Amino acid sequence: MTEGWDCHGHVFGPYDRYPLAAGRSYTPPEALLPDYLSRLARLGLSHGVLVHPSAYGGDLTLLLDVLAAQPRLRGVIVARPGDLPTLNGLHRAGVRALRFSHRSGAGSNFQGSASFEDLLALAPAMAAAGLHAELWTDCKVLPDIAPQLRTLPFPVVIDHMGGFDVEAGIDDPNFRVLLSLVESGKVWVKLCAYRNLLKVASMEQGLPFHQALVAANPAQLVWGSDWPHLNVAPAPDALQLLDMMKRWTANDDITRQILVSNPKALYG
Repeated sequence: MTEGWDCHGHVFGPYDRYPLAAGRSYTPPEALLPDYLSRLARLGLSHGVLVHPSAYGGDLTLLLDVLAAQPRLRGVIVARPGDLPTLNGLHRAGVRALRFSHRSGAGSNFQGSASFEDLLALAPAMAAAGLHAELWTDCKVLPDIAPQLRTLPFPVVIDHMGGFDVEAGIDDPNFRVLLSLVESGKVWVKLCAYRNLLKVASMEQGLPFHQALVAANPAQLVWGSDWPHLNVAPAPDALQLLDMMKRWTANDDITRQILVSNPKALYG
């Protein structure tokens, strides 16, 4: 395929020009734009969406410079109330969304991330600026915020397939909430399964969750490589992840929808 979108990646550095924030939760190795573009070409894809990492705090310089230099890329930023004087103009610069975190477990949000409460506070300004929300969450806490997600005045994109619980299975009531949000057309999901499968015997245990989301509403699905696979060792091969998504989807028309027409509608 010479057309298509990788809807979740990150770039870091070079650090002598784009230093990380002093107060950060992690220190990743450099992952440079030329390396990302090379991997995009290896995947046979033409466009990408870069997500601003929390390790940069509120400094958007790297991402905005990349978007200015590469019009075929789009961006997702992290911002909290008061971080920016205005959200107007971000869409014109290639930004399409603001990212927020609302996850279960101790230490659920990295230093420098924005919360669900920040999302609610920024919602009117985001809608006025033509931006949607991206949410890193998981099925354990999703039911608590689902009613509010349904009322937001813009789409919500959920990362990493909603952090599904392999052991709980596809009949888990919490996962069924995710499916209902996708069915409604209010929520989009990034088909990036591998982070939910790092502790299980086989990646194939993610297949039923993928199939359930495709059956719920294929028009609300996009795919992301998650390059450079932060804090995962050994790092997966993004091409193998893409091939796995295609094999799991098992339908050329739906695969093209996931890789081409859906992301065009969301990010184009």
